[in-house]
Amino acid sequence: MAAVRLISTSTVHAANGRASSGRIELNTWDIRKLQIGYIQKGLLFPKPKLPLQYNSSGNMLIHHLKTSLSHTLHCFPLLAGRLATTQHEDDTISFFVDCNNAGVLFIHAAADGVTISDIIKPVYVPSIVHSFFSLNGLHNYKGITHPLLGIQITDLADGIFIGCSINHVVADGASFWHFLNSWSEISKGSIYLSKPPVFQRWFPDGMDIPIRIPQSCVNVEQNNEDFILPPVRERIFHFSKENITKLKAKANAEMGTDKISSLQALLSHIWRSAIHNRSFDPDQETNYRFVVGARQRFQEIPDNYFGNAILGTFVTMKAKELVEQGIGNSAWRMNRIIAATTGESFKKVFECWPASPSFVTLSNGEALITSSSPRFNMYGNDFGWGKPIAIRSGSSNKFDGVLTLYCGAEEGSIDIEACFFPETLEAMANDQEFMHIVTV
Repeated sequence: MAAVRLISTSTVHAANGRASSGRIELNTWDIRKLQIGYIQKGLLFPKPKLPLQYNSSGNMLIHHLKTSLSHTLHCFPLLAGRLATTQHEDDTISFFVDCNNAGVLFIHAAADGVTISDIIKPVYVPSIVHSFFSLNGLHNYKGITHPLLGIQITDLADGIFIGCSINHVVADGASFWHFLNSWSEISKGSIYLSKPPVFQRWFPDGMDIPIRIPQSCVNVEQNNEDFILPPVRERIFHFSKENITKLKAKANAEMGTDKISSLQALLSHIWRSAIHNRSFDPDQETNYRFVVGARQRFQEIPDNYFGNAILGTFVTMKAKELVEQGIGNSAWRMNRIIAATTGESFKKVFECWPASPSFVTLSNGEALITSSSPRFNMYGNDFGWGKPIAIRSGSSNKFDGVLTLYCGAEEGSIDIEACFFPETLEAMANDQEFMHIVTV
């Protein structure tokens, strides 16, 4: 495929200058993300019909998207700012967002001759998709000198791709889609947001604000810089609502319960196949890492809380045990871990972290890791010319073993973007037990 051609680069500021003052102190959940990359997700649309595209004054679509983005930033001033630090006299450091309206990156590009079919038809996600995103290769701590939000609009021969990159320190997956949902609302003509964001960070009662950590712990420039993106590939596996229902019934029947969810059964299914087809030593332990949300565990954290409100946890099993015991056992273990992750456990980790800070880092092949969620509103993003036809992600935070979850285009279906070495993906494609549940 042809390379992506740059048409223009500009900076978009919040309308009415609202994001020109103020600061938002960051909390534990935010600061832990300093050493990884931006969240990168994008929407593939059919090309809008004229006259939305061009008139005598130029590209009206790009002008419209910039204008609506500026109005959206008025409601999301944090995203138009920059990360900042305060050095304290006791050799500690704290982090905040300076809402200075420095602006966001806006790129207009073109993938000449590339069609929608070129993106969605191949077995593996084409590598050109990674070029549909801005701010590639940046770690979150670079948000001190770089935009916290980057938008790239890429023209295809018969479509449009809207790629969005958001600094993970200021937003988790729920907040990422909250912003895109809001932008699409305003782009389509809404004056008021259906879900206004709340930016004030949550802190446990009695905790000192801002959170100070030893400067010696924040050698961010020395961490993850040596991480080299391995030769992985990505493939989208589609699971219909009907097949997911069958998996859920099977998992619950195996364990004599009705508490295992559809998603837990599905993740157990793909975990077993991945480990089986990666030729793990039977006695080797394997981890499945996933995140649990805080919004539904704290009454004081509203659903429209904009920031990070997640806690990572994991299930560990020996490869032999995982593969031989069916999907019910591993799904049940996920269920129990999630049930045991209460508000109190969130609070304990939150309060203990400043005394012994640790950061989320990238790894290769040591575990399976789930990101994103099929519960996010992805296909509801109508900017004014129809809903998207596919969701894709960028190169950020990719390594062997990453599973990115999307809701499917059909209600109740789920798409899983599996990032593995090519030989693993090929073996999974030949795994009849796994593929029996996949809708090709």
